[in-house]
Amino acid sequence: MERAYTWNDGKRLEVTAKTLIMGILNVTPDSFSDGGKWNTEEGAKSHIRDMIDAGADIIDVGAESTRPGSRPLTAEEEKERLKTFLPMVLEESSVPVSVDTYHWKTADDALHAGAHMMNDIWGLQYDYGEMAEVAGCHQVPVIVMHNKADTNYNGDVIEEMKIFFDKSLDIALQAGVKEENIILDPGIGFGKDGNQNMEVLRRLDELVRAFPCPWLLGVSRKRFIGAILDLPAGERDEGTGAAGLWGINKGCSILRVHNVPVAVRTAKVWDALKNRTVI
Repeated sequence: MERAYTWNDGKRLEVTAKTLIMGILNVTPDSFSDGGKWNTEEGAKSHIRDMIDAGADIIDVGAESTRPGSRPLTAEEEKERLKTFLPMVLEESSVPVSVDTYHWKTADDALHAGAHMMNDIWGLQYDYGEMAEVAGCHQVPVIVMHNKADTNYNGDVIEEMKIFFDKSLDIALQAGVKEENIILDPGIGFGKDGNQNMEVLRRLDELVRAFPCPWLLGVSRKRFIGAILDLPAGERDEGTGAAGLWGINKGCSILRVHNVPVAVRTAKVWDALKNRTVI
């Protein structure tokens, strides 16, 4: 599924046979993996430079932790935290910047400030259509993630996810979001227990076939990897790499990661083998 996105500031993003790497910039004090590590201006600047130098294609900036048990921020709290960092991120980044939020007011402010993409962990279903209207108004790529308030599924997890995505796509298209601006994310670690995460990954190709959009996969340092390896979050990058390669093989085009150098290198070798690159 090839796509090309361009912006007025000259930035460009192409979804092709090359796997894209989205580097995570958490400006939060309490994220599960790197909370408090990058929530100063100098720390964030340094991390942005390091990720771009390592080959990141997108920087995804988040102001609210979504780890289990974290306190949700109000839109005003999130906007206040983000406005401290976003202008610097946009100035520092030579690649498109995505804003990770499910609050439409935050997204609207960020896009007016110059952000390039939206990343919504509630798949445009957190509110009454306002988030989709923001995406439609700004005509930017929007990442639509599957999520659920609990882990109770009445039937087959993949079939229920298809129903969710059908609803999200309907909301998006009715709000004027162009189909080519939609990127889907299976939401690993959100509304799923460890075994459900594993099943979704095993059957990811079913979702990719059902919804022929670019797919993003965010498995970086997730709890299910820790359960397999019996390791804390900071020691899960090898497991993240393995799960990421599995996702590429199942049809994902974008990997959202904490450790950009490892992801870039592993994906580059995989892409070379898959695309029969001559060396």
